[in-house]
Amino acid sequence: MSRAKILDRVLRGTSDANIRFDDLRRVLKRLGFEERIRGDHHIFTRDGVEEILNLQPRGSLAKAYQVKHVRNVIVQYRLAEEHDAE
Repeated sequence: MSRAKILDRVLRGTSDANIRFDDLRRVLKRLGFEERIRGDHHIFTRDGVEEILNLQPRGSLAKAYQVKHVRNVIVQYRLAEEHDAE
């Protein structure tokens, strides 16, 4: 699945429990986030974004509440608009 389609699924919020963890990681990296890994915690930071995204996989999927948090950050900081401009 393309990053644009995954980003669209995250932003729609209709399938938060069915987003693959690796897909969510790729989207965040594409949006300019730096990733640090400590155990099973994947910590994402980005200049200009106050929130630190601390994500852990549930099997091969992302946790639904964490997908929602990622969506809220993307919308709050208008990061999808930057992605569309590329």
